[in-house]
Amino acid sequence: MMIRRSALAVLAVLTIGGAAACTKSSNADEGFVPGADGVGDAYFPTYGNGGYDVAGYALTLRYDPATDKLEGTAKITAKATQNLSRFNLDYRGPEVSAVTVDGAAAQQQRQADELVVTPKSGLHKDSTFTTVVTYAGVPQPITSPELGTGGWLSTPKGAIALGQPESASSWYPVNDHPSDKATFALEMTVPAGISVLSNGVLGEKTDQAGWTTWRWTESEPMASYLSTVVIGDFRVSTGSHNGKPLITAVDNTLGRGGNADKAMARTGEIADFLETQFGPYPFDAYGGVVVDDNRIRYALETQSRPVYGDAFFASSTSEWVVAHELAHQWFGDSVSIAQWKDIWLNEGFATYAEWLWTEHEGGPSVNASFDRQYEGMNWAEPAYDPGRAGLFGNGVYTRGGLTVHALRLEVGDDAFFKILKEWTTQKRNASATTEDFIALAERVAGKPLREFLLAWLTSKTAPPKPGS
Repeated sequence: MMIRRSALAVLAVLTIGGAAACTKSSNADEGFVPGADGVGDAYFPTYGNGGYDVAGYALTLRYDPATDKLEGTAKITAKATQNLSRFNLDYRGPEVSAVTVDGAAAQQQRQADELVVTPKSGLHKDSTFTTVVTYAGVPQPITSPELGTGGWLSTPKGAIALGQPESASSWYPVNDHPSDKATFALEMTVPAGISVLSNGVLGEKTDQAGWTTWRWTESEPMASYLSTVVIGDFRVSTGSHNGKPLITAVDNTLGRGGNADKAMARTGEIADFLETQFGPYPFDAYGGVVVDDNRIRYALETQSRPVYGDAFFASSTSEWVVAHELAHQWFGDSVSIAQWKDIWLNEGFATYAEWLWTEHEGGPSVNASFDRQYEGMNWAEPAYDPGRAGLFGNGVYTRGGLTVHALRLEVGDDAFFKILKEWTTQKRNASATTEDFIALAERVAGKPLREFLLAWLTSKTAPPKPGS
């Protein structure tokens, strides 16, 4: 998840009529019914949608910083998980001009923060279908009193699309919940001289008539909030590491050779260390992007290429934040959460990675970090199921890290690191729950751990340290 340390269309369901009503009735007679308008996440009931599973997104877009206009198409390939008469896409973006499903024009209408699509005919369960949405206009940020500002943020020389738990829906139609992961391809055309950074592997760049098209592909399934695009004036460093591309970028407003450049230069080294702890690095590319924007006072583990607010690099000892975000490539990105209440599975392990890296660099030991945080912990803040308001609170981060180390002390190093590596292997490219983790830990350790782990995650008083 993001670190917030520094400062932290479619046919309307209620107004179906005319030919649309006939379509609905006919589909219903044949057993076709609408997909749900959410996946049932208690924290965010309308996030995601039911009735289909997305396999991949392919975006072909053009962006002009002078007008902040974004235009193009989103191609969404999905599989129906029921007989569908219509389906929803999460979408807060610019105006939609057309939608097709398998090449045929579909009815579309905006309904709150969703795009409701009624195809020409019902979609059979287990069938694969392709939806193309054409849209254009000025995207807007997403703001929330609990969660801050994210989504599409225009800048003087470009734009940044970033945020958790929701950001993708501000710039493309999406099934916006981490339980539905999909591959991602972006073709973004911008004025020549401007850089475009995104997820995955950089493909061919082409120039035409003063515009440059950048192509990025993330071939491993990705939760939608982990998708990003950063457009602007950046120092882009391109190389390779372990046979994979390593691309980092630092905003040119930040001094060359400063702390941000030095930290990004250690990306491969830090990933290699974490690989010894967590198992093989799970993606086809490495990287990171440092942005200079006062609205982004956090870092986010956008898949294969985390984005960092510049405030983290005020100090020369800033690599801990890189360790945190790179740890998420295993915990949060490769293995994603099935429900937002399980977010400690992301943040607890990323916090623990900070302690591991600090010890590796000659700083305080993991045990010392554990003891210090244990004494200062507010045990009223749970790590597991913290509530929407506590989603990015200290309970999730620090208490999550305390739980991870408590498990290590309880089962011993051999079993502990085997648990971590089996988790990242067996759940790779999947979404998982706290119950899944407890079951795996118990199996690997060969002992009951449920009561122990739940006490560390949720007890309102300090659990006793193992061995004390």
